[in-house]
Amino acid sequence: MHYYRYSNAEVSCWYKYLLFSYNIVFWLAGVVFLAVGLWAWSEKGVLSDLTKVTRLHGVDPVVLVLIVGVVMFTLGFAGCVGALRENICLLQFFCGAIVLIFFLELAVAVLAFLFQDWVRDRFKEFFEINIKSYRDDIDLQNLIDSLQKANQCCGAYGPEDWDLNVYFNCSGESYSREKCGVPFSCCVPDPAQKVVNTQCGYDVRTLTKNKWDESIFTKGCIPALEAWLPRNIYIVAGVFIAVSLLQVSTWCHSPLHKAEGKDPGGH
Repeated sequence: MHYYRYSNAEVSCWYKYLLFSYNIVFWLAGVVFLAVGLWAWSEKGVLSDLTKVTRLHGVDPVVLVLIVGVVMFTLGFAGCVGALRENICLLQFFCGAIVLIFFLELAVAVLAFLFQDWVRDRFKEFFEINIKSYRDDIDLQNLIDSLQKANQCCGAYGPEDWDLNVYFNCSGESYSREKCGVPFSCCVPDPAQKVVNTQCGYDVRTLTKNKWDESIFTKGCIPALEAWLPRNIYIVAGVFIAVSLLQVSTWCHSPLHKAEGKDPGGH
């Protein structure tokens, strides 16, 4: 077996430590996401009973946090160790994953533009499923409340969508105090109130519809999002381009491109 010694560094130190510095931040962010997700699950008792995840019919936001954390942790670790140790296998995995994520983002953006009606229907189904499970999970509840407050909307297409939830349903079979109401996040905020009134949506849908807009938002979240996108299309496009350029530059600056093609014999 023959051993070869390189006369110069196989990988540029500048490229190597640039990639290492970028990925150490990426890796630490993944650790934070994982820690937050596991802490949230421990607070809800999921770690002691994993079947609680399957009992929730809506989406558990903690699962999304954990998935992002796992991806960031894995890629950050591969990038850090691969750059520092000049490990070609880890660098190939890192670069391949970055390129795959980039093209997936591009494909999602193109398909969402081409099939807007299909995306709208899927988002409506997603929102309605989570409305049904609104009271089943505190994190899901906070997610929907944040979405409704940020977009000044209520329900998927209007306040009537809250009939899908057993607590807010107007049917005679419901004995909930929230019957025929909406969550507080649907209420028009009162600047004079310093404390949030969580009961502001009680019985509001027992009133005639022409009086709803005096106390709650009557626009659905899907129309609100559709109205928001055209006004902020340049911001959305700018963020997408910035993230894409960061991913592509990371791939292009990877030591893998410097390491590949080296002639061990120095020729």
